[in-house]
Amino acid sequence: MLVLGFDPGTALTGYGLVSKDGSRLTPVNYGVIRTSAKTDFAARLVQIYQEAGEIIARFQPQTVVVEEVFFNNNAKTFSTVSQARGALILAAALSGIEVAEYTPLQVKQAVVGYGQAEKQQVQKMVKSILKMDDIVRPDDAADALAIAICHIHSCRGDRFR
Repeated sequence: MLVLGFDPGTALTGYGLVSKDGSRLTPVNYGVIRTSAKTDFAARLVQIYQEAGEIIARFQPQTVVVEEVFFNNNAKTFSTVSQARGALILAAALSGIEVAEYTPLQVKQAVVGYGQAEKQQVQKMVKSILKMDDIVRPDDAADALAIAICHIHSCRGDRFR
């Protein structure tokens, strides 16, 4: 099973591919889609869509997982990140790939075992679960790997502890 997680954003969209073979989880590839704040917003969405599509075409994951956005008192941020999510979901859907979505609370619960975990705790658990030498940077990529792990966890029905 190969799962591609996305942590949507307009400046940085994290992505992370995790392979599951038996009980073993392996990081396949991760990074960020970086857009410039100086670029027109519509062009930034096109870039996110195109680069996500390229990642999907290159790796052919079984599932694309996108983190859901929650409203945090900033309507503009909520709106722009929601639009970035739409570009990611569209790229997956047009590729014929299954799309799953999880809230940040669900991701933290699956990866750390506590839905209110701090970002650093999630990063440490991603490193541990994937048996990596270092904490993944930037944190958007670590979050994307966590999102992929969350989906694999939900398919397995057990915990990573």
